[in-house]
Amino acid sequence: MITSPAFAGRRYAVLGLARSGLATVAALVASGAEVLAWDNREEARALLPAGVEAADPLSRDLTGFDAVVVSPGVPLNRHPIAAHARQAGVPVLGDIELFAQARAALPAHRVVGITGTNGKSTTTALIHHILVTAGLPAMLGGNIGLPILGQDPLPAGGVYVLELSSYQIDLTMSLDCDVAVLLNITPDHLDRYDGFAGYVASKARLFQMQSPGQVAVIATEDDETQAIASTITTELREVNSRQVGDQSAWPTLQGPHNAQNIAAAIAAADALGISPEAIEQGLRSYPGLPHRMERVRTLGGVLYVNDSKATNPASTAPALAAYDHIHWILGGQAKTDELDACLPNLGHVRAAYTIGEAGPMFAQLLRGRVPVTESHVLTRAVHDAADAAQPGDTVLLSPACASFDQFTDYEARGAAFRAVVEAL
Repeated sequence: MITSPAFAGRRYAVLGLARSGLATVAALVASGAEVLAWDNREEARALLPAGVEAADPLSRDLTGFDAVVVSPGVPLNRHPIAAHARQAGVPVLGDIELFAQARAALPAHRVVGITGTNGKSTTTALIHHILVTAGLPAMLGGNIGLPILGQDPLPAGGVYVLELSSYQIDLTMSLDCDVAVLLNITPDHLDRYDGFAGYVASKARLFQMQSPGQVAVIATEDDETQAIASTITTELREVNSRQVGDQSAWPTLQGPHNAQNIAAAIAAADALGISPEAIEQGLRSYPGLPHRMERVRTLGGVLYVNDSKATNPASTAPALAAYDHIHWILGGQAKTDELDACLPNLGHVRAAYTIGEAGPMFAQLLRGRVPVTESHVLTRAVHDAADAAQPGDTVLLSPACASFDQFTDYEARGAAFRAVVEAL
């Protein structure tokens, strides 16, 4: 794990004991800090190490504590912990800020931070893969992979590659990224901010923490990213999807949405000194992320793709644009009563197979546009699509819905799709 003498002898309250919270507690204790920790779930509190007091920070006078460390899932605009800590004069921060404070004690390294509304996970994983392919020690962290404080420090010359949600940036004050990447900004998480402007300001803070001489990579393809780019005082590298030509040599990076991810990853890798040859090798060999346009197998000339992560129509639309001759499996727990974002790409769809609660509604929306089969459940939909598909077609699970009507989460849904496909 990552520890630091900066934490020794200090007092911390940790609120939220999921994976990152437990890793934070362990790192602070190993660093010689005094820790009070809490989670409403008794099973989470049972995992606390010896010597940690299990108590709700809201029940204590926090005067004298050095910080309250909260999970990014804690809504600071509504949760009483923010006012309680403020009254005691104690900062509220997250594990990424603790990592930033620990950096001085780590072997010489660099940090890449990636944010944006869409594409963060793919771009983060792609940059990490390019670095590893080029022979550099690299670590994934932040909003992807294992908790950053729970991993062993990299050797000298290593690069920490961090996916950063707006929530994580809100809890970070001193993360000085050697390369900071912004992909795009569209309205999201507005229940946590004072309107869209507040959400945009959160993204902009990643660059405000950078020192002179660091690099900002910004995909200036929307008004908000263009506005942030105009304020950059470090080295600015503007990128856009049009810079990426033929993607056919990179099989897991198909689709127009991935062009932006590719452009940003190339610019970040170049800023880190990776050669064009090594970057190309990384793009060609990138395995992709589970449940994000994941190529499961090709059987009888038919490609099966798991895009279970697409939980709304806007996130499904790029997948429909990425393939021709699609047998589209969609449905689940709807977030909207329309499929407007998907309609421009229906020319790629040979047939649709609806499942779950939204199945009847989506079937009604699509009838007259494409052939529709109401399959009701995922297993039936896969078999229906497999029976109809011809060589050269793609069977695509891209549900445009949440999964909670039939599965615990999108990962369970994607795993079920993969299992059925592998059993064909």
